[in-house]
Amino acid sequence: MKKLPFFLSLIMLLSAMVSAPSAQAQDRKGWSPQAKGAVIGGLGGAAAGAIINKRNRPVGGLIGGVAGGAVGYGVGKHIDNKQKERARIAANNRAVAARREAARNAANRAAIARNTSVTTRTQTTSVPANSLVAAPGATAMAYDAQGNTLPAVSNAAYLPNEAYGNPSHPYSTSEYRRKSW
Repeated sequence: MKKLPFFLSLIMLLSAMVSAPSAQAQDRKGWSPQAKGAVIGGLGGAAAGAIINKRNRPVGGLIGGVAGGAVGYGVGKHIDNKQKERARIAANNRAVAARREAARNAANRAAIARNTSVTTRTQTTSVPANSLVAAPGATAMAYDAQGNTLPAVSNAAYLPNEAYGNPSHPYSTSEYRRKSW
């Protein structure tokens, strides 16, 4: 006869959980992590409370069920937050990848447009005024009287001339500016 109150309290607890009206819409398909944690924690806590409290098992089961349900809900909420954070990071990574792909496609289209257009004059690349390195296509070649090329000399002390080939600027025929000192 001592087991009868324990079984009755367990049956009442389970029936209350199952028959509780759902406050959520009908289109929800599965249980949330919080609900799963609360149910598992409540059942485990009720069983543990009934086993621990030998003098009054229904009270022990009820207290253990409430405490276990609260702890289970907290664990489920933590799991749900971690899932949401992972989803947010994944969405951010997808957005970054899409932006990079769009930028790559735009750069490829621009490169194709540059390569297909016909130019009538020589284009020079722009080099910053404080750069000590010449533009990739602007190498200075020295020739002797017979037209033979002379060995290249390092011109690190001279600044590149951005106006090379433009007759409206001084030193338009020199690939390098004069020394400034």
